[in-house]
Amino acid sequence: MTSGRGVDILVAGGGTAGWMAAAALARFAPPGSRLQLVESEAIGTVGVGEATIPQIHLFNGALGLDEAEFLRETKGSFKLGISFDGWLHEGHSYMHAFGDVGQGVGLLPFQHYWLRARKLGLAKPLVRYSLNELAARTMRMQRGRPHPAAREMPYAYHFDAGLYAAYLRRYAEARGVVRHEGQIAHVERQGETGDIAALVLDDGRRLAADFFIDCTGFRALLVGQALGTPFDDWSNWLPCDRAMAVPCEGGGDFTPFTRAIAREAGWQWRIPLQHRIGNGLVYSSAHLSDDEAASVLLANLDGKATADPRPIRFTTGKRRRHWAQNCLALGLAAGFMEPLESTSIHLVQSAISRLLAILPGGRGDPALADYFNAQADFEWARIRDFLVLHYWANQRHGQPFWDQVRNMDLPDTLAAKLDLWRAAGFIHREHEELFTPVGWFQVLAGQGVAAHGYNPVADALGEADLARLLHETETSLVDQARAMPRHLDFLRDYIGQSQGVPA
Repeated sequence: MTSGRGVDILVAGGGTAGWMAAAALARFAPPGSRLQLVESEAIGTVGVGEATIPQIHLFNGALGLDEAEFLRETKGSFKLGISFDGWLHEGHSYMHAFGDVGQGVGLLPFQHYWLRARKLGLAKPLVRYSLNELAARTMRMQRGRPHPAAREMPYAYHFDAGLYAAYLRRYAEARGVVRHEGQIAHVERQGETGDIAALVLDDGRRLAADFFIDCTGFRALLVGQALGTPFDDWSNWLPCDRAMAVPCEGGGDFTPFTRAIAREAGWQWRIPLQHRIGNGLVYSSAHLSDDEAASVLLANLDGKATADPRPIRFTTGKRRRHWAQNCLALGLAAGFMEPLESTSIHLVQSAISRLLAILPGGRGDPALADYFNAQADFEWARIRDFLVLHYWANQRHGQPFWDQVRNMDLPDTLAAKLDLWRAAGFIHREHEELFTPVGWFQVLAGQGVAAHGYNPVADALGEADLARLLHETETSLVDQARAMPRHLDFLRDYIGQSQGVPA
């Protein structure tokens, strides 16, 4: 395409990934662009990505979405973190909460002072030093800071992924994206370059473009089937290969956090929305049958199931190249990372952001693709490592699945990070990996991975001053949490309607 004429991009597939891409392109593509999306109502979507991380604010904000309207349209609620119940052992719970934990002094982050205080018998559990977790555990919520001395409380959302896709579809179509209804029957390629030339639909229509975005889910019709891009299988580290999903009526606590509950051969998610609770069981088919998984899930719901359990089969891993020829894979077409840390929607978002930063005027230069793929490889591998840590660091002895993952060989990158932590309580954030040292600290401490030392600079703070630091931090955060309204009341007031919000 000639420079200055805009871009010519066709998105194959709808769902959350497809409409996120279409909405972002509608917002940021230059004038004169031709933006199309093809999807079929006859093909369903996986649609279980209902929990997010705080980076979703960047995407919604870039589109100019009104937050209250977004929450109304998607039946959303607020999320302050993820509670991991039973991952260390039955009856134990910890939270990977958003936001800061504790307060550092000088050059050192809080973890070194907490490790020293624990050695001295002064430290309390991390919940006492996390505003997000204190608020979450007491079902409270706020936005922003009520006063300058208050601590910032980052948050994300739970929402209905299908409603979010529909919301973004309206946004994208209102800004010029043309939607085609139909199923892709054939991917037409150019003879000389091997690029994709057009998509041929089952009724014979031919949709051509310069650049294609593959959002066709696990089928990966473009990047996988047509272009033959290999898939890197990570099931040796993340052996769960099934999920059973079912919605249920509201019940129990309207939690401003996601629950990830360890079960005998996997884990169960619980995501509260305004109109229902989203539930699912992620499990290993080598240790649990589909029928057994459905029984376990249905026996652990807060309300009556409103549909039959829906099985989902997957292999954890990623395409070796997300950008191949003139095609970029997004969402499940790019790979699958189980929803343990709510990264599915974020991986779509970060890929869109990376694409917009190097948006090709035509098919795209190979140098752009190489850069994109290198960044994607790093991002996916570091998220993989974080998920593997949750499984490996368990003490659920005597359960075959958990015994297996506790004794697996770790990726070298994860093993190196664990060595640094054990040696001196040190956590290094490499480049722009998604999870921060605070996130790693919460999981390492929450699952009992012992650090044998800490930075001796922490000893410069006297014992009395250390005790005072912990006490004042805890007291301040507890007072801030007590002053917050209940999550339910806050949500009702904020979105300006009570109809449909649970009692």
